[in-house]
Parts: sequence; C-alpha cells; structure tokens
Amino acid sequence: MIVSMQDKGEALLSKCSKGFKSLVRRKQVDSVHVRREGHQLARKLTALDLTAIGVGTTIGAGVYVLVGTVAREHTGPALTVSFLIAGLAAALSAFCYAELASRCPSAGSAYHYTYICIGESVAWLIGWSLILEYTIGGAAIARGISPNIALFLGGEGNLPAFLVRHTIPQLGVVVDPCAAILVLIVMFLLCAGIKESSLVQTIVTTVNVCAMLFIIVAGGYLACKTGWVGYELHGGFFPFGLNGMLAGSAIVFFSYIGFDAVTGAAEETKRPLRDLPLGIGMTLTLCCILYMLVSVVIVGLVPYYALNPDTPISSAFSANGMQWAAYIVTAGAVTALCASLMGSLLPQPRLLMAMARDGLLPAFFSDISTRTHVPVKSTVTTGMLAAVLAFFMDVSELSGMVSVGTLLAFTVVAISILILRYAPPEEVPLPSSLQQFIDSVRKQLDDDSQSMERKEFNDVDIVEQSPSQSDHGEASIQYPLIEKQFSEGNQDKQNPQRRRNIAVWNIALFCIGVLVLTSAASAEYLPSLVRFSLGTVGAAILLCSLVVLACLNQDEARHSFGHTGACILINAYLLMSLGVGTWIRVSIWLIMGALVYISYGWRHSSLTNAVYVPMAYLDHIYRASSSHQV
Repeated sequence: MIVSMQDKGEALLSKCSKGFKSLVRRKQVDSVHVRREGHQLARKLTALDLTAIGVGTTIGAGVYVLVGTVAREHTGPALTVSFLIAGLAAALSAFCYAELASRCPSAGSAYHYTYICIGESVAWLIGWSLILEYTIGGAAIARGISPNIALFLGGEGNLPAFLVRHTIPQLGVVVDPCAAILVLIVMFLLCAGIKESSLVQTIVTTVNVCAMLFIIVAGGYLACKTGWVGYELHGGFFPFGLNGMLAGSAIVFFSYIGFDAVTGAAEETKRPLRDLPLGIGMTLTLCCILYMLVSVVIVGLVPYYALNPDTPISSAFSANGMQWAAYIVTAGAVTALCASLMGSLLPQPRLLMAMARDGLLPAFFSDISTRTHVPVKSTVTTGMLAAVLAFFMDVSELSGMVSVGTLLAFTVVAISILILRYAPPEEVPLPSSLQQFIDSVRKQLDDDSQSMERKEFNDVDIVEQSPSQSDHGEASIQYPLIEKQFSEGNQDKQNPQRRRNIAVWNIALFCIGVLVLTSAASAEYLPSLVRFSLGTVGAAILLCSLVVLACLNQDEARHSFGHTGACILINAYLLMSLGVGTWIRVSIWLIMGALVYISYGWRHSSLTNAVYVPMAYLDHIYRASSSHQV
C-alpha cells in the first residue's frame, strides 16, 4: 500500500515536472530549418524598404494632435526636449530589437525572440498580446481616417453616401463603411506581394514626410517673421518644471511605437544582418528629427497656451493668415494614417504564420502563396477581422490595450537579450525523425572523446614511469602540472554551468527588483512611507543583481548595443502607469489566450516530441542526414 502510494506520488511528480518543462521549452532560429523545408518567404526588401515601413508605421496622425495637448498641459516650449528624451528611451528598445533581429532573422518578431530565449508559454502570451495590439491598432487607425478624409473634402456631406457613417437606431452603433473599405484595400494590397506593398508604403510615407517638411519650412519662415513669439514668455522654457517635461516625455513616447514593425519583415529582408539594424536605426533617427523640428516650429509659432488641442498645427497656420495650409496638414494626417494602417496590418499575418509553424495555431495560417510568396490566408483572416471591428466598433476606448501589448513586447525582448548574452541555449530541438542520426552522431562523438581521454591518460602514465625523468626529478615536477591541467579542464567544464545558474538567478532577481521599484513609483494611492520602503527594497535588489551581472562574462558573440537594464526599467514603469481598467481588459484577453494555449497549442506544439541535442552535435547530425538522403 505504502509502495503503491509512493509510486503514484513519483509518477505525479514526474508528470508535473514534464509539464513544467514543456512550458519553458525553447526552439531554434526559424530561418535555419524553414529554409531546409522549403517554406521561405521571398527575400526582396532592402534597408530603404524597411525604413519606409518603419517610418510609415511610426509617424501616425498622433503627432498632428499630440503636440497641442502635451504642450498645453505638460511641457510648454520644452516639448522638443520631451521628444528627445522619449526618442532616447525608445532607442533603448530599438537597440534590443536590432540585436535580436540580426541574430535571429525570422518572422514573428518579439514572439520569435521570446520562444528562442525564454520559453514557449511566455512566447505564446507575447504573441497573443501582439495579435490584440495589431488588430485593435489597425481598426482604430482605420476609424480615424474617414473624419480626416471628410475634413479634406470640406465636410462629411461631401463624402459619397456609401462612405458616410451611419447609426443603427436599434443598437445605437455607429458603423463606418469607409474604415472597413480602407482595411480591405490594404488587405488586398498586402496579398499582392511584399515588394508591391512596400512600394506603395514608400510612396505614402514620402507624401507624409513631405507634408511634415512643409510644416517645418513654412512654419519656420512664419516664426522668423513674427519673432518666435512662443518662446518669449514670462514662464520661461520650462513653465511646468522638470516634472512636467518628464511627464510629457512619457506621453510622447508612444509616438515612437511602430519601429518594431520592421522586424516583422525580417524573413523577407535580403541582407538581414546589415539591413535590419540599419532600417531600425534610420527609422528611429528620422522620426525623432522630424518630431523635434515640428515641435520647435509649432511651440515657437504660437504660445503653448493658445494651441488648439484638437488641430494644433492647422490652427497655428490659420492664426498667421495661412488657412490654405490646413489642406496640406490634413493631407499629411490622412497619408500618415494610411501608412500606419499598412504598417499595423503587415506584421500580424507573419506572426500568425510563425505561430502556426510552431504548431501553436492550426496549419491553415502557415500556408504561403506559391505565386506571391506571402501568407495570403493569414493576411485575409486578419484583414477581415480588422475590417469588421473598424466597421462596427469605436475601439478608441480599447486603445490602451495596444500600449500594453507593445510595452510587454519591448520588455520581454530586453529580457531576452540578457538571457541570450549570459545564458544562451546550450541545446536545440530536432524532430524525432532524426533520432537514428542523433544516436549515431552521439555514439561517434562519445567514442572519439573516450579515445582521446585514453590517449591523454596513457601520456600521463608514460611521464610517470619514465626512468630518465625519475632520475632527474622531472616526473615529480611534470605530473602535478599535468594533474593541474586536468583539474583546470574539469573546472572549465563546471564553471560555465555555474556561471549560467548565477546569471539566470540574477536576471530573475533583476526583473523582481524592477517590478517592485516601478510598482512603488507608480502606486500613488499608497502611503508615502510604504512606497518609499518598497522602492528602497526594489532598488536594492535591482542594484545587487546588476553588480553580479556586471562581474560575469557575457556571450562572446554579443553586439555592442542594447542597454537592456534601462530599457526594462523604463518600459516597466510605463506599464505600471497604465490605468486599472486597461489592465483588467488585458487580463481577460490573456486568460482567454492561456485557455487557447492549454486546449490546443500545448498539445499540438512542434516541440512535443522534439529531441534536444547539444549545439556541438547540430552540424554533424545535419551532415549525416543530408548524406543519407543523397
């Protein structure tokens, strides 16, 4: 009876251990085995194409509206500094994306990086969050295009009847046919091919950038004529103080979200190692320069308190007698929204394709068109879903969920960099169909290792037993040296594993410290003493873990960029600063995702029956399997 219960307990413990290991199982880079299986996307994009995608996705209509609200309520003339600080903060995440994109150039972006570095369950939640981000973001952008088109045409009455918004009396729902039609147009364009869609994206982005250059040049000319009245104020350059300027930085930070769309097309890039970091860097640099120049002109052209919070740029030109400039500004806003819509709908089909390749979603989503070399089925599915949302729902209240998905992805990507540098995967999963080659290579390498050890031990015996050396006392000197060499060799084999364990624990402690510190900083409802105590504890944990990590050696193949610690800290603070209602809605979505993963993804994962082998065996196994097929 006791033995039976013990056996059941051991079986239960073994099952739980196996289940936990399946949640943290990691995969290898997709581009390695996808190319072998013949499911490669067309590599047609250059660094210029990636920059057009990134700039088009990043520069939305927000900058045409955001400058007025932030300048009036938070920064005053210091709006330019806020954009600079936000750009530097976004650059931290951009560096992390650039490093991972060049080292792991496959579709899936943050989901793919998380799957390689952290594990399957976390990767699924990140992918599930990004699905929500892209869908709601695309629908929200589409809903914002039709009012701007109506404004450009002189009013909603000038729109064709089938594009005008209507209200369904029985439901009280305002439907937007124009938004749905725009989503469908972009969907068909994306199905035509990546080069065709990137060409249209380049054209639309060029028009948008030209509109912003007009604002900068014409506005600067007017400001020079009027004497830059916005800077001649009694409140000075920082009327709301340093805290107001930093608060403005946190708000305008979201104007830089979108550069991660570049990594979504990593598998379609001609030279990913060079073009991906270049595309991300050029995107962020160009956006930061344009944002800063626009803000310099607008807050100098009109005093910050006189800016219109809804149409700050148009009203600034109108106040100086250039009412016709409103048409150019509106055209820039429309093209910016169209480019953002294309950028939002581009990565999602590739994300679904990557998840389907891994078995976490049905294989339907992984199909690639043989003619256009794009995932047409995934593109149509996501496009139809976004069109339905844009038609029926005003998703502006759900826009905070987009920020959660983005910031979660930014944070996990930064953590993935730490793991890749300090504790990179030692084993890679291979299909169970290669089991015979794995056993053959493992046996061969083990035999070679044993023969090498026997040879080394024989050399030691010869040194020990040599009479000539004993007579001169050399054996007593050389034997300890050889013994020390063997002990150092064993120590070298043990130290990496010990270093990895220390690194993993300190990375975990660093994340805990960041969570505690940012929670204390953002929890304004708590008493000051409690917040200060929690913040002190969090800061102590964070600093101690950073000191230990600084003393450890990193991966020799690392790149020289990616300040992950500051990136994690900033993104975590922004996450904690979001409203409770947003987190409740996101939590419901994540719980739904966990249920989908447990019911389907966990059981159908391509790693369910995978065999994990050391990295050193990989090339030998592939060579053995290739020679057998030949």
